[in-house]
Amino acid sequence: MLSAESAATVRATLPAVAGALDEITTRFYGAMFRDRPELLDGMFNRGNQASGDQRRALAGSIAGFATALLDDPDSRPDALLDRIAHKHAAVGVTDDQYTIVHKYLFGAIAEVLGDAVTAEVAAAWDEVYWLMAGALIGREARLYQDAGVRPGHVWRQWTVVERRPDPPEVGAYLRRPAAGEPAPSARAGQYVSVRVLMPDGVHQLRQYSLSSDPGGDLRRITVKRVAGTADAPDGEVSNQLHDQLHEGDGLTLSAPFGDVFLDDAADPTTPLVLVSAGIGGTPMTGILAHLAALESTRPVLVLHADRSPADHALRAETRDLAERLPGARAVFWYEQPGAEEPAAREGRMELDGIELPDGATVFLCGPLPFMRDVRGQLLAAGVPARHIRYEVFGPDLWLPDALG
Repeated sequence: MLSAESAATVRATLPAVAGALDEITTRFYGAMFRDRPELLDGMFNRGNQASGDQRRALAGSIAGFATALLDDPDSRPDALLDRIAHKHAAVGVTDDQYTIVHKYLFGAIAEVLGDAVTAEVAAAWDEVYWLMAGALIGREARLYQDAGVRPGHVWRQWTVVERRPDPPEVGAYLRRPAAGEPAPSARAGQYVSVRVLMPDGVHQLRQYSLSSDPGGDLRRITVKRVAGTADAPDGEVSNQLHDQLHEGDGLTLSAPFGDVFLDDAADPTTPLVLVSAGIGGTPMTGILAHLAALESTRPVLVLHADRSPADHALRAETRDLAERLPGARAVFWYEQPGAEEPAAREGRMELDGIELPDGATVFLCGPLPFMRDVRGQLLAAGVPARHIRYEVFGPDLWLPDALG
């Protein structure tokens, strides 16, 4: 619970703090990595730092949590906290690191806002920080316990048993635990972190969805080679995997995490709508594979948009899985249609004319602009917001208008 005194101070200063969060988080990361460079080795992704995504995600989470406390001081924004906790557990965040973050974050706040940070203001925002940190620490402890690992010790070795392109710039890597160990339990739709040693001796991390049924010892991740843009460098991890990882090689992976998954304990007759674009189709393929393994008869509508059939990762497998499920049907959209999918629609995904099943649970994954647009279409079609679950690859931009 946020105290009444702190709530009043946070409410009065939130506009100023929120307006300065970009500069605050920039200085925060700069100072922390200067003094604690080891955190860049296997904890933070350098690509996300270079693009600014990590900085914006931190700023959005702080503003989002503070706003939620002001709206209802006795509540917790569970969706935000659960998502962050799963991301943290997937990279091995531990309790002591919250103290490190506090030191550098509040140092940056004082540096940027100067005399505006009175003792009263500092105490109020300190309360917000530790309410958020405490809630996350508790959630992460439960996640580690459920995964059967000690806090922070999430890594284990796997062996790549198959690598195949699907399509050429997307690598599908099938692997099994090294040394004959059983695979950790996982849920369809979850992801793992991949920990890779880069040529300069620094470990880098990236999360990839499980794109196969997670029920057995064989697990698959499907990795798209990420090319750089004017605003961001090449994807270090994806390019390293494409260029260096082969059958028989070892691979370091975290335990599976992720708050967006198919709940096997839920009503098995509830319709599902799986909506994706680009490489965002990989967790949907994992969900379809799990449903096929269960011989599910539930209604499933698969909606996917891509540049062309040749660019559509796991296209043939997705189509085959949908055809194996008696209650499933698939609709594809392509900006550049091809003969491989003669029934596909042309252009961007438009839900006009698509009959959405009543009471469906919707899973949504793809580029942020795509998810924002399609979520708006789903809401306009009468799908309740609470029925729409989405996954973001990389840092989640928890800004107030991130998904509309």
